[in-house]
Amino acid sequence: MAHITLKGAPTRTVGDLPAVGSKAPDFRLTKGDLSDVTLADFRGITLVISIVPSVDTGVCAASAHAFNQRVKELGSVKVLTVSRDLPFAQRRFCEAEGIDAVVTLSELRNRAFGQAYGAEIVDGPMAGLLSRAVVVVDPAGRVSWTQQVPEIGQEPDYDGALNAAKAAASY
Repeated sequence: MAHITLKGAPTRTVGDLPAVGSKAPDFRLTKGDLSDVTLADFRGITLVISIVPSVDTGVCAASAHAFNQRVKELGSVKVLTVSRDLPFAQRRFCEAEGIDAVVTLSELRNRAFGQAYGAEIVDGPMAGLLSRAVVVVDPAGRVSWTQQVPEIGQEPDYDGALNAAKAAASY
């Protein structure tokens, strides 16, 4: 269980992020067109999975913009932004904000992602949402880097995540 904070107040997640070197947990998430995808749909691709509480917050929007701009420099790397927002809200956000290189995915139909990735917040005012975290998955489906952001209002380590993705993509 990860101990994180929201504006300095302690809160916890259901577990810990997957261990570096472990097989990434499978998932079934919903895209903006209401089709479902699984981890297997991204086999052979380096993934940066940006886990966020909601695209309707300033820090989540800043994250989406930062990853959207910087992933374009990495070619074969895909950024997936996962939240519990409805796919309609995610699509509206991307269209309004010009986010075109990030794939938004929702736990609309299946809430197992937050459990499997240890990112579901279990107490405090944001209980039931996902924490802010990043998981990099290499083309073989192994976790190569993680960050559980300690303060929900803090942006993730973009350089760490993208450098790990670049290294994973070069294998």
